[in-house]
Amino acid sequence: MAQETEGKQFLNSVHRYFDQAAQHTDVKPGILAQIKVCNSLYKVNFPVEHEGKVTVYEGIRAQHSHHKLPTKGGIRFSTHVDEDEVVALATLMTFKCALVDVPFGGAKGGVKINPRTTPVEVLEKVTRRYASELIQKNLIGPGMDVPAPDYGTGAREMAWIADTYHVFKYGETSAMGCVTGKPVGQGGIRGRTEATGLGIYYGLREALHDTEILKQLAIDPGLRGKRMIVQGLGNVGYHAAHFCQKDGVLITGIAEREGGIFNKDGLDVEAVFEHRQESGSILNYPGAQNVENSKDLLTWECDILLPAALENQIDITNAPHVKAKIVAEGANGPVTQDAEQILLQKGIFMLPDLYLNAGGVTVSYFEWLKNLSNVRFGRMGRRAEEASLKRIVNLIEDTTGKSIGEKERNLIISGADEITLVRSGLEDTMILAYHEMREIMRRKPGIRDLRTAAFYSATEKIAISYQSLGIFP
Repeated sequence: MAQETEGKQFLNSVHRYFDQAAQHTDVKPGILAQIKVCNSLYKVNFPVEHEGKVTVYEGIRAQHSHHKLPTKGGIRFSTHVDEDEVVALATLMTFKCALVDVPFGGAKGGVKINPRTTPVEVLEKVTRRYASELIQKNLIGPGMDVPAPDYGTGAREMAWIADTYHVFKYGETSAMGCVTGKPVGQGGIRGRTEATGLGIYYGLREALHDTEILKQLAIDPGLRGKRMIVQGLGNVGYHAAHFCQKDGVLITGIAEREGGIFNKDGLDVEAVFEHRQESGSILNYPGAQNVENSKDLLTWECDILLPAALENQIDITNAPHVKAKIVAEGANGPVTQDAEQILLQKGIFMLPDLYLNAGGVTVSYFEWLKNLSNVRFGRMGRRAEEASLKRIVNLIEDTTGKSIGEKERNLIISGADEITLVRSGLEDTMILAYHEMREIMRRKPGIRDLRTAAFYSATEKIAISYQSLGIFP
């Protein structure tokens, strides 16, 4: 029997998580079967010419669920992209969106290419050709399927896709909503870059004020003073570490492709990031101990372990040696299902990817809304809000005969701009979703972990959507 690929293992793991949660619901088997299956998968091979040489690239786009439209999910550029991995990630997106009440179905895409070694001009040709293939099949659009950045892609690639879409759909007023994660100057939204990392911070902060969990772990409330090891200093890991550090977390270890570094007294995330920019590596950072095999850091002593790199980083081989009290999944699927059972048996508290890294799609939703309305958040009401607050402050000062002070006055009367509104919406989303999962755990004695609670919550919501469509009685 052929050995399963990592992608297949990942997909099977996602399906098992779903099955585990589904047994606690009263949803009919037929609806559960529809929720589980991937609705559509498109694969394409296309040629790109560069300097007289033609190379054929493989592209994939999976739309897991159409219970809500549009579907939503990132596009990753990697040589490891395969069908099962893309379908697994699209499946996770469906449940993630449902969990945090973002009205999208799940999707995902990928192109087999190495973005680090491929010239920029080739990357642009590949991105535009991949987008063209999807557009011609009506697989991209603000009401159909809205891609976003993922591993190996960013704002630049999203801008290329948006521009390509404009060529095909010239004059479409909502065209900017065909893709999210764009540069701010090209229809993007302030706060999108750090959204996933900031969402991780909000999720961790909420968990560390949960008295039941604190008692279970025998730790003090709040993030201040907690020791954290971070795997991955990319966009997600960097911003999560940045916001946690600002709230008093000690980042004692950082693991990357080239190796890891450790300092029990804490590392300055900003300084480490700059060191890597200058030297090309986090190794040999002043005052830190080099760790040759970066995965070894996953088993070192800490309060919070944040794997924010790739899938299957914690498996049955290293899970028994994990010493963290909390494992916070910043990446998609960094802990295998068998490994999770080991961690739970050890009393480790798991914050699942389905919830914890939902900040990216949440703010993508805000960007999509902005593109559909064609107006920046805060533009219509900010000055009116400031004028109203100014009148209140003036009334207080006139009535009391005391001045509040210029600095405090400016803070009070400042109206909400786009980034303030985006972060407020993200914070509210993460808080509400956390307490929804915890309430499910209290109502359903058979559900003892947050991941099962998250899948249960999402499944119930998706089932209601299918029933409201009249597809099922």
